[in-house]
Amino acid sequence: MEVKVQSIHFDADQRLLDLIDQKMVKIEKLEPKATDIQVFLRLDASNGGIHEKIAEIKVNLPGKIIFSKEHSGSFEESFEGALDNVLTQIKKHKEKLRT
Repeated sequence: MEVKVQSIHFDADQRLLDLIDQKMVKIEKLEPKATDIQVFLRLDASNGGIHEKIAEIKVNLPGKIIFSKEHSGSFEESFEGALDNVLTQIKKHKEKLRT
């Protein structure tokens, strides 16, 4: 499985990239059939000049694309929220396939 991380309008530090790599193991364990994962990190200054940190995760599964987008004051929080949402969606998708 291939994991692509794109930071838009800034350069992500290595600590953040390492955190993302560590957390991607959860998706790999839950859904080994995932073909690739894309993580987008971006700054949004539309909130009165204050930069909100946005994390988006897109997981390509056979026959299904799972997507989540979260925003908060830090990339770590945004990424954790998006990851939790993606994991929930994958669990629901696997449950549907069983029935």
